[in-house]
Amino acid sequence: MTNNGNSLDQRTFDRLSRLYIIALSTIALSVVLSQILVRKHLNDQQSDSSVINVAGRQRMLSQKLTKEIVSLSTENTPEERILLKEKIKQTLNVWERSHYALQNGNDSLGLPGKNSVIIKEKFEALNPTFNIISNASKSIIEKIENIPPLPLSAFIDDIESVKGNEGHFLLVMDQIVNQYDLEADAKVSWLRKLELLLMAFTILILLGEFLFIFWPTAKSVKSTLAELLIAEKKAKKMAFDADELSISKEKSIKELRALSYAMDETLLFARITPNGALVHMGKKFSRLFKFTKFSSSANFSDILSINETEQLEIENLIAKYKKTGWQGEVKATTRDSRDVWLEMAIIPFNPTDDKSELLIIASEITARKVAQIEIARLTKESFEERMNQQKVISSKIIENQEKEQNRIAKDVHDGIGQMLTGLKYNLESIDIKDINKTASKIEHLKELTSNIIKGVRTATFNLTPPELSDHGIVPAITKLTQELGKLTAKHIVLFNKTDFNQRLDSLVEINIYRIVQEAINNAIKYADSTHILVSLSHSENILSIVIDDNGKGFDPNKVKNVKNGDGGMGLTFMRERIKYIDGRLFLNSEIDKGTRVTLNIPTTD
Repeated sequence: MTNNGNSLDQRTFDRLSRLYIIALSTIALSVVLSQILVRKHLNDQQSDSSVINVAGRQRMLSQKLTKEIVSLSTENTPEERILLKEKIKQTLNVWERSHYALQNGNDSLGLPGKNSVIIKEKFEALNPTFNIISNASKSIIEKIENIPPLPLSAFIDDIESVKGNEGHFLLVMDQIVNQYDLEADAKVSWLRKLELLLMAFTILILLGEFLFIFWPTAKSVKSTLAELLIAEKKAKKMAFDADELSISKEKSIKELRALSYAMDETLLFARITPNGALVHMGKKFSRLFKFTKFSSSANFSDILSINETEQLEIENLIAKYKKTGWQGEVKATTRDSRDVWLEMAIIPFNPTDDKSELLIIASEITARKVAQIEIARLTKESFEERMNQQKVISSKIIENQEKEQNRIAKDVHDGIGQMLTGLKYNLESIDIKDINKTASKIEHLKELTSNIIKGVRTATFNLTPPELSDHGIVPAITKLTQELGKLTAKHIVLFNKTDFNQRLDSLVEINIYRIVQEAINNAIKYADSTHILVSLSHSENILSIVIDDNGKGFDPNKVKNVKNGDGGMGLTFMRERIKYIDGRLFLNSEIDKGTRVTLNIPTTD
């Protein structure tokens, strides 16, 4: 204990104990007092509700009693009067009992009989009226019970007496009930004020306890604890300073031994000089490269590889990065000529102020490196294969374009060219003097001109139809099916299921048109079909085009190698075009059951 006045000595402890006992006793006293007052008030409130209930019921009973007495004037037979007399007697009994209980109290009814001066005065004013009604009612009962029974005229005065005093009874009774209610409200208000006072008193006690007990105690305890903590720190420092050097030395030795053992057994670890001479090599490193005879003259690069080129690369790495450090992959060759790949790090460090070394930490990645090399080889082969395939497809496309150009040139030369030549000769042979022959040749010239126009339209239609650029893919395919139907006498029908009429990108539209054109031409040329149905439908993001024919069909397995560019270049072109516009092409066919080509093209980006 200290003597600076802030320690928790016996005198302070006794004073705090007394203050705690007083404060807690005061709070307990206030709580007990509150409970007593609240319970008393609740009991009073319970009796008040019973009093108000009984007082209010008196009004109802007086009205009922009057009603039953007045009803005697309408009952003519003695039997009916006797029955009514019993009701009057029961009502009168309850009414009188309640009236006296309200004034004098009654345990069975829960009435205390503790009335205020005002209520007592009102009862004193009410009692004469009550006695008149009560006496008249009893007189009526006695007269009914008289033998022989008295006539109705004997009850008239008593009935009038009851009726005449009922109004005054109800008026005073209403005042009594209202006074009961006011007194009950006054008690509730008094209890509220009492509760507020008790709450304020309790809060005041708690505030005083906080200011004069808890806060000073907390400050005193905090100060004492601070002194104890400071003393404890000083003691610990004095105790630890004595053994600090020996403990630190022992700990360092243990850590170095554990680290050395872990590195020797688990890592490919070595230490070398900046010029590459081996200082130390871990056991795992030694086992991997079969190095058992250690000497200070051993060179690290000679241990890692028997290949001179690899040795030179390792020496260059050490010389270049001996000051900055390095991390990367190194190829090595063991003494049994096995290739080993290492992920190696060169880390410069200084074991002493005047000595520098290099730490070599490596992990074997031979399996991973071999896998990477194999993946690279396969990737290269796959790329070369795809390039060769693309070359084949490109050459076929060029070849097909040349054939198409030759076909167009041949059609123009053999068809349109010959018809133009014939037109020229016919024009030159016209003799305007011979009117009959001239008229005949003009008719022939008209027919020849029509054929020329038809040939030109066919040639231009096979190139790029104007409907495609002007109106879009649906009008272009509509024109395609109509023209090919006329030219081939096939029944070719277009069915736009969802009334698709959107415009797409021009390259997308031309590729869709060419694919549909190729599919219809295949059905015409190779399938021996008589009916071809082109169906269009679309959703929010997909345009679907289906080309069905009733031709002879084929085995799709026989065209599996189309992807590789082997044969069936029409289908290859279709696949290349659909791939170009990010669409998908599906081919379904069975022998003697026709063919279906389905195109799914995205309509939004």
